Amino acid sequence: MAKQWCVLRVASNREEQVRDALTRKIKIEGLEDRISRVLVPTERRPGPRGRGPAVGKAKKKFVERKLYPGYVFLEMELQDDGRVSEDAWFLIRETNGVGDFIGAGGKPSPMSHDDADKMLMQVEKAQEGTTIEVEFAKGDGVKVKEGAFENFDGIVDEVLADKGLVRVIVTIFGRSTPVELEYWQIEKA
Repeated sequence: MAKQWCVLRVASNREEQVRDALTRKIKIEGLEDRISRVLVPTERRPGPRGRGPAVGKAKKKFVERKLYPGYVFLEMELQDDGRVSEDAWFLIRETNGVGDFIGAGGKPSPMSHDDADKMLMQVEKAQEGTTIEVEFAKGDGVKVKEGAFENFDGIVDEVLADKGLVRVIVTIFGRSTPVELEYWQIEKA
């Protein structure tokens, strides 16, 4: 049976703890054949400027940033009816910080192969230390899908690829206002 990527909701800022706990439990229970990988996709980005003491020539600092905050990705085997096996389900549910799988009726909805490949490519690029290509260009119509401006429509004004940000012009109270958003917070309209 082929393994598929499923998305698990977890407590915010606990992604790494959940990943480490799951990885440890999977080994202890001998379930590596059913759950082969547990990932928290991250990217390497330049750190904020102007923080800390300025001593001589400051080196450019980088920070690891989660690509999908609040989610952990599992490559796992699902049963014929689309459910998670009982022992794997119990192991996952009994881990602190775990919510539920993205899906319906107690069955996780596996990611499409294209989405899984895109996520894995982002993980590989982050490990290589290269910046991630943002799929937006100036003038693109977008919809904000997360954050303070959720459900607002806007137009891409500028792509700040080195920072992983996209400047979007949204209309707030009848005025065009530029807002800088993480690229994962928006989608093409």
